[in-house]
Amino acid sequence: MSRVCAVSGRRTRVGNKVKRRGLAKKDGGVGRRVTGRSKRKFKPNLQPVRILTPDGTVMTLRLCTKVIKRGIITLPKGDKMVSFPLVKAIRGRNRAFTKAQKQ
Repeated sequence: MSRVCAVSGRRTRVGNKVKRRGLAKKDGGVGRRVTGRSKRKFKPNLQPVRILTPDGTVMTLRLCTKVIKRGIITLPKGDKMVSFPLVKAIRGRNRAFTKAQKQ
């Protein structure tokens, strides 16, 4: 399974680690000089989360923490995108949430 968020699509990105030496101009030096660049990876902070969908099914998704903090999930259902609040599943089914959906 690849390291990709199921909602936002965040994935591993490539960048550089930059080495510098010298004293900054504002501190009285002649400026910071770049002495080396090496490749590195920026990985998303993915967490497995068991969620309860509006129709009552439980799904396990790998979500990045930004989506978890936002609290809204947008998933494709059929030919359109459906947004619903993030409700974590507690031992199978969250009874309070399913009662609220039925009313």
